[in-house]
Amino acid sequence: MQLSTQTLSALSGRVATPTYARDRLKIRIVHLGFGAFHRAHQAVYADELAGAHGSDWGYCEVNLIGGEQQIAALKQQDLLYSVCEMNADNWSGRVVGVVRQALHGVTDGIDAVIAAMTQPDVAIVSLTVTEKGYCYVPSTASIDTHNPLIEHDLAYPHQPQSAPGVIIEALRIRREKGLPAFSVMSCDNIPENGHVAHNVVLALAKNRDPALADWIEHHVSFPSTMVDRIVPAMTPASLEKISGVLGGMADPAGIACEPFRQWVIEDNFVAGRPAWEKVGAELVADVLPYEEMKLRMLNGSHSFLAYLGYLAGYQYIDQCMLDDNYVRAARQLMIGEQAPTLHTTGVDLTAYAQSLLARYRNTGLKHRTWQIAMDGTLKLPQRMLDSIRVHLARGTAFPLLALGVAGWMRYVGGVDDNGEKIDISDPLATQLAELVRNSAEGHARVEALLTLHHVFGKDLPANPLFVSRVADAYALLQNQGAKEAVSQVIKDLA
Repeated sequence: MQLSTQTLSALSGRVATPTYARDRLKIRIVHLGFGAFHRAHQAVYADELAGAHGSDWGYCEVNLIGGEQQIAALKQQDLLYSVCEMNADNWSGRVVGVVRQALHGVTDGIDAVIAAMTQPDVAIVSLTVTEKGYCYVPSTASIDTHNPLIEHDLAYPHQPQSAPGVIIEALRIRREKGLPAFSVMSCDNIPENGHVAHNVVLALAKNRDPALADWIEHHVSFPSTMVDRIVPAMTPASLEKISGVLGGMADPAGIACEPFRQWVIEDNFVAGRPAWEKVGAELVADVLPYEEMKLRMLNGSHSFLAYLGYLAGYQYIDQCMLDDNYVRAARQLMIGEQAPTLHTTGVDLTAYAQSLLARYRNTGLKHRTWQIAMDGTLKLPQRMLDSIRVHLARGTAFPLLALGVAGWMRYVGGVDDNGEKIDISDPLATQLAELVRNSAEGHARVEALLTLHHVFGKDLPANPLFVSRVADAYALLQNQGAKEAVSQVIKDLA
């Protein structure tokens, strides 16, 4: 039996189902990136709004490239899917019913996607396309004109493939039809994600049509957001667990996540928005302090544990939390090296760090270190390097951040501390492999990887203190392995 409108009544009592009339919902949000995080986060807020407050804000879900199976599964089960919260063995679930349309850029065609975005009721286009989906250069937050998708969209603007290209084409059509513009809301883990979305959309639009770019500049808003919920990649085991929560029913589009969630949103929308604050979202004037806090303390410590944990043989984050040295290192990284770089006010950062460590200990999550380690060339700048720049400017120490960067460098070397091969998943994987292949282990490897100006900019490789601190940390990892290196740094800090 598979999840569908007809089988809702057969669900387990542990599962909440839609209590609202789904046909009342209007497609007011088109979301690009129907991945795990969106299913577990933004769509859940909309579902709660519809159920508890009578909201009529519905979604059209879109995957542009990849994820065909999720869209197909969603269509097969009447646009329903389940979300299960994982807390050790105590799982609970809900069926989300706010999706009213589902499209794929390849199987349904990009014209169908753009047609959905030009429906009169659409007020927001939101995105969870990961850092690489913005086709930008992290060190400058500007568009990457050498990205193959951007090169394609400049040559064939009416048949775009990139997220920025699709947004621009939809806005062009709305402008020609006299329809109002929509807001573009990024929900990805990128500092000032609204600013990045604005930059890439405007830069691509100017290359295409300066008049259209000017119209977008004056009529479209790009609110920033901070999103937080740990959502591990799905596995056959977690899908089987979801089926158990559903009473034996299959749901290939289902997702499992931690109970905690947070959403901070810049209140800047040109065509209206849902009343997200009624279901726990925070609407603020400036998201940046919250973004910094989350990216550096949560995501930064996550990446630290991912690289150094994977090298040491820890497959999951909760396994890292069984190693007291890793726990102490993560706590000290957050409180001693990340917190002092933040602009956040009115938040107990020590308590925030403790809450993060408690979340990491959740044995139900099984959050793979390999998953967190993906796409490091896009993640390092905002998670670690920006903080290091603050320390360099102040003349303060950053031994754990240096160890984290060195951990990434050892990780992309492709071999863990047990001599096992690492599957490197990164948009620059080919370039990384070439740099590793053409450099000797040790200081030469560090210098080779520092030539990645997309990642490190030009300032950090030219800073002798930064280079020496990372090279020393790399040598420690090379000579002693990750477990002993973490232990040694913590001992030195005591």
